Amino acid sequence: MIDAQPPVPKRNGRAKPVGIGFLLAIILLAGFIGGYWTANREKGLVNPLYALQALTRLTPNAPAVYDAVLKQIQQQYVLQPVDNAKLFYGAVSGLVRSLGDPYSTFFTPEAATAFKNDLDLSIEGIGAEIGYKEKRPAIIAPLPSSPAEKIGLKAGDFLLTVDERDVTALTIDEIVGYIRGKAGTKVTITVVRTAKELSFTVQRERITIASVTTRRLKDNIALVQVVSFNEETLSKFDTIVRGLLLDKPKGIILDLRNNPGGLLDVSVDLTGEFIGKQVVVKERDAAGKERSDSADRDARLPLTPLVVLVNGGSASASEIVAGALQDSKRATIVGTKTFGKGSVQTLEPLPDGSQLKLTIAKWFTPLGRTIDGSGITPDVVVEDPTQAGDDNDTQLQRALKLLTEKP
Repeated sequence: MIDAQPPVPKRNGRAKPVGIGFLLAIILLAGFIGGYWTANREKGLVNPLYALQALTRLTPNAPAVYDAVLKQIQQQYVLQPVDNAKLFYGAVSGLVRSLGDPYSTFFTPEAATAFKNDLDLSIEGIGAEIGYKEKRPAIIAPLPSSPAEKIGLKAGDFLLTVDERDVTALTIDEIVGYIRGKAGTKVTITVVRTAKELSFTVQRERITIASVTTRRLKDNIALVQVVSFNEETLSKFDTIVRGLLLDKPKGIILDLRNNPGGLLDVSVDLTGEFIGKQVVVKERDAAGKERSDSADRDARLPLTPLVVLVNGGSASASEIVAGALQDSKRATIVGTKTFGKGSVQTLEPLPDGSQLKLTIAKWFTPLGRTIDGSGITPDVVVEDPTQAGDDNDTQLQRALKLLTEKP
């Protein structure tokens, strides 16, 4: 997904982790509210706000406060009549926003439709993944050859404004809504980089994700670059693996730099090509219940020497792959510390077409190392290259050296 946070993990039949009590309560409440509103709207009694009064019983004075605020808005707010539907959705959005989690979001029916479109492999935007770093909205990674990369936006840039609108306190999905737009139009983004404020005017384009590419480097080393874990990644990677089995390269460099993540199951199965049916990632929910994800395939590349390249733009599913390969000692990790996005979101459809995206678990490496907020520290730290081209790519050159020098 482009111009957004890493996508919601796909499960493909694997057991779904849930924070049982809290998640069930939220779903039941949202289902009740949605059903209540739908039923009363059909009767012409559009006052869904009173369905929220169940929450006001938490403290003795809350019902009176709720009724007073609602009455004042409906009777005295200067711009009458007020839209009860907007008040209702605003109230529900406030429930989720109060969690203080930038990856948990309530989508109105219209926003839910737009979010679904975001999961397409081709969208219109600037080609940058947005997330939270150090509790601030930031660029996770600009995709290769995207407008964001060409204009000079970099992984780790903290977002300040979008078209002069302050976005520092907005959710990721709200920020994405302001950045994305029709191809050919422009958006001005102000960021902070190493304490310096920078402004970029970017022309939006139609972005198509070519998720996996490969090429042969010197000394019979294969470079496999994965820029996103999406629906097409495994089929393309399968073709590449079959080619590698025929060519028998001396080593493989798996480039996950500036890969913002994607579908969980895709990253798990891709990792399985190198380590087989070992545990790839662990998840822990609100109740402390832990589950593990393993690939459902045997490794086809269990022995070929492997180096994985990562940087600050490697996030989410990329960190899962790097962490698993590092814990299993299957690969040497080279580059800089990864982004540190290791939380799990579930997307729940609600009766009126709205949706709830809620963080329900945290990711850990097979050996129990936390990913969220910590990232993956490389075995060999090499700073990001400052110039383009293979010869100037210090991380790539270090990987080549590790694979070609005699032990």
